[in-house]
Amino acid sequence: MTSPTPAISARNLTLTLGSDDAPVDILRGIDLDVAEGEVLALLGPSGSGKSSLMAVLSGLERASGGAVQVAGADFAAMDEDALAQARRGRIGIVLQAFHLLPTMTALENVATPMELAGEPDAMPRAQAELEAVGLGHRLDHYPTQLSGGEQQRVAIARAIAPRPRLIFADEPTGNLDVATGHEIIDLLFARREETGATLLVITHDPELAERCGRVLTMADGRIESDSRE
Repeated sequence: MTSPTPAISARNLTLTLGSDDAPVDILRGIDLDVAEGEVLALLGPSGSGKSSLMAVLSGLERASGGAVQVAGADFAAMDEDALAQARRGRIGIVLQAFHLLPTMTALENVATPMELAGEPDAMPRAQAELEAVGLGHRLDHYPTQLSGGEQQRVAIARAIAPRPRLIFADEPTGNLDVATGHEIIDLLFARREETGATLLVITHDPELAERCGRVLTMADGRIESDSRE
């Protein structure tokens, strides 16, 4: 059953990059509604627009046209500074490259974004989330002292600790071996279920897509199929 207030609502969403003389249409009129708490996979070949769509929906990129509401915020009306503010607390992002700060410990990597957002209990929340992902014994370790799977666990903790309403994951197991990748996906789904967040996962893995309640397939900047329709 669709939530009366969608987590994401996009209408005729477009993204055009390049110069005025040589524009490149990346997204070509996306219409999409995502219900609160929904879990969906985004599939499609390289260059189909998956990551660009995630970037627009997560506020990392401004749309060129159309309307987009995300977690109650009108992203289409915001400039880059406003989008950065809107992401805080609303959106968590997990990427294929872990993007941990090498000069910070695991605990600091998770706590610092919350501290910058003015959260008064950032450190205890960061510690609790790292314990929840099985890294309570690694709080003071730096990224170079952690395995790839452990680094991705830190990235998941960082994304989820602020309790965002939406979590975006772009190929979260792309840099991991198969066994570790399965562990990370199990963990991501478990933490999402506990927090009730909406989850959108970009993946090339059909097995992962099957675990999602809805599968969108993109081609040439458009949504080609929607399993729920």
